[in-house]
Amino acid sequence: MSSGAEGSHGALMDAVYRRQRHIYDITRKYYLLGRDRLIRELAPPPGGLVLEVACGTGRNLIKVARTYPDCRLAGFDISAEMLETARANIARAGLSDRITVAEGDATNFQCASLFGRDADRIILSYCLSMIPDWEAALHSSIHQGEGRHSVHVVDFGAGSGLPGSFNRGLQAWLAKFHVSPRADLHEALESAAAKPGRSLDYTALYRDYAQYGVLRLS
Repeated sequence: MSSGAEGSHGALMDAVYRRQRHIYDITRKYYLLGRDRLIRELAPPPGGLVLEVACGTGRNLIKVARTYPDCRLAGFDISAEMLETARANIARAGLSDRITVAEGDATNFQCASLFGRDADRIILSYCLSMIPDWEAALHSSIHQGEGRHSVHVVDFGAGSGLPGSFNRGLQAWLAKFHVSPRADLHEALESAAAKPGRSLDYTALYRDYAQYGVLRLS
């Protein structure tokens, strides 16, 4: 993504979330399904670094910090508005000493450059469906450090098992928030897992309402 595209996407996300960020966590908990399963199965090593791409309000980072008190956490987002809320939430939770956030572009980042070290676990939670060049964001997350990390993804599915009228309404509603479920995500993860030493655990959740994958790179 060019710097111009990066800037325009950041401006769009700021516009979308300038007001929504204040009620984001209250409203999203009812339909961003699978996030807590991802956190339960994250299992970072003691002293490890968990990185969340497009961390939003910091909700997941705070929950990971409380679930795994021996790890450190970092997150970045392209929206300055969301980061303002994230920093406030992290401070309110008393976790500013363990969680660091910064502004960054998911399609082109280096964890070591942003936070001084490579990540052991990378989270992509309901963000690929909002990133225009989502393949580049997935590629950037995979190609970090020495390949000793794992990438944990949860996002909207195509809804293939849902009633047709419900799914059509859901897709139309998501489009109002610039959300596009990635029908090719499973294929992209399988392609990445095909290299030697890698493995993938993938499942469709709730009749393909959501999709969940863990790509292990070592």
